[in-house]
Amino acid sequence: MDRFMGEAAREARASLAEGGIPIGAVLVRDGAVIGRGHNRRVQEDDPILHAEIDCLRNAGRVGRYGDCVLYSTLMPCYLCAGAVVQFGIPRVVVGESANFAGARDFLEEHGVEVVDLDLLACREMMHRFILDRPTLWDEDIGALE
Repeated sequence: MDRFMGEAAREARASLAEGGIPIGAVLVRDGAVIGRGHNRRVQEDDPILHAEIDCLRNAGRVGRYGDCVLYSTLMPCYLCAGAVVQFGIPRVVVGESANFAGARDFLEEHGVEVVDLDLLACREMMHRFILDRPTLWDEDIGALE
């Protein structure tokens, strides 16, 4: 696992420790983390505070995003993929997409390079969470009926 995905995984573990959903993200520019965040929907009672959104908020106004890379432990959903496209982030590196396919096609259709590292550590962390908290997971991905 490279150091930036390691930082994203650290954010995911922080969310889990807080009682939230274990997804983390970091925004990188010129080899440095300029923003970090984790899914805080549960902790903040905020339906859109996904890891990638938290990360972008914490990065603040960075002007141009064309030289940034977003790392996320899980393939972004359409909400987060929309933010990537909106801000022109050209590359997204994900820890895994086996547990959630997300919006890869949407990202790629909008010219975003998507790299799926398919990391066992990310897959296992998310899989355990889904087994332990299926209702919360379904709520997070909008699957509750």
